Order: sequence, then C-alpha cells, then structure tokens
Amino acid sequence: MGNRETILQAVASNKPDLLALPDMDFSLTIQYPDLLDQFIKMVHAAGGQAFYKNGNQELQNDLASVKAEGKFIINLLEENPAQDWAALNALELETLDTCYLRADLAVAENGAMWISETRMANRLIPFICQHLVIVLNPAVIVNNMHEAYQQLNVSAEGFGVFIAGPSKTADIEQNLVIGAHGARSLRVYLI
Repeated sequence: MGNRETILQAVASNKPDLLALPDMDFSLTIQYPDLLDQFIKMVHAAGGQAFYKNGNQELQNDLASVKAEGKFIINLLEENPAQDWAALNALELETLDTCYLRADLAVAENGAMWISETRMANRLIPFICQHLVIVLNPAVIVNNMHEAYQQLNVSAEGFGVFIAGPSKTADIEQNLVIGAHGARSLRVYLI
C-alpha cells in the first residue's frame, strides 16, 4: 500500500460518527421592524442604489436612457424576450453594457437578492454585464438568510445565486475596488 492509500485509510478509520443537526429556534433570529427600509440601507451599504418611491417611472426612465446611448443591453423583464440569450457565450456577451432582470427573493439582513437560472436566462449575464439592474417586488423581502433558505428550493433549478451590490474586492493592498470581476454598478428598482 502506498502513502496515499495509508493516509486515506487512516482518515476513514478515524472519521467521527455523523451527528444530527440541532433544531434551531428561528424565533431567535434577527427580525426587522421595517424590512423595506433595512433592505434599502443594506443595498446602499453594499455599494448599490435602490429606488422605491417612483420605482416604476424611474425604471422606465432608466431603460429609455440606456437605450438612447445605443449600447448592448439585455432586457429580461419582458415576458417573452425577442432573443434567446441562453445560447450566447462569453465572447458574444463581452460587450454587454446593461442587463435588466427580476429577483425572486431578497434579504433585509444583507441586501442580497436571489436570482434563479430561469430569471437570468444565461449564467453569464449577471456577472459579465457592466451594469446590473434588478427589479424586485418589495413583498418578497425576508428578514434573514434563515428565512430565505426556508422559502427557496435550491434543487428546483440547475443554478441560482444571491447577489448583493456590485462586484468588489479589497484584496489588493487593502483598497476597495468596485467592479473588479463583475458588474461595476447595481441599481435595484422596488416595484
């Protein structure tokens, strides 16, 4: 028997018994008196923008403004998009400026929004665009991640992701860089 097999056998023979997960009292998790206000605060804290008071009108103005610039946009807010975006690869999406899509769920605790694969049409889209615009129904905001996972069926689709704010990193010399490896901006319209 080689060293690898010896090590693996030693690990397997010393593996502890599996323990059941403890029952959790979800009444003890954080609860916010105003979910919408907390969510908006966390979106701003994460570097994004949130629009609520005139959300629908502001969204229409946003769409018109970006379309007028003539840049490559993908609007997944429409019920039946004119094009099948699922088949495009990274090279074809490289020049994507702005993407509009809907979130299924949001978390007040951290400003994160769950976007299912069906909503994004192509796994690359929310990460390769320069500017990400998410439309969210305020009624789907929950207090915390515990509540979010109770509502989600993560095995229902092949992929889904929580997104909170634009892309950022502080790894390089401890300087915060926005848009390091994804969208440079995030706008959330609560409608």
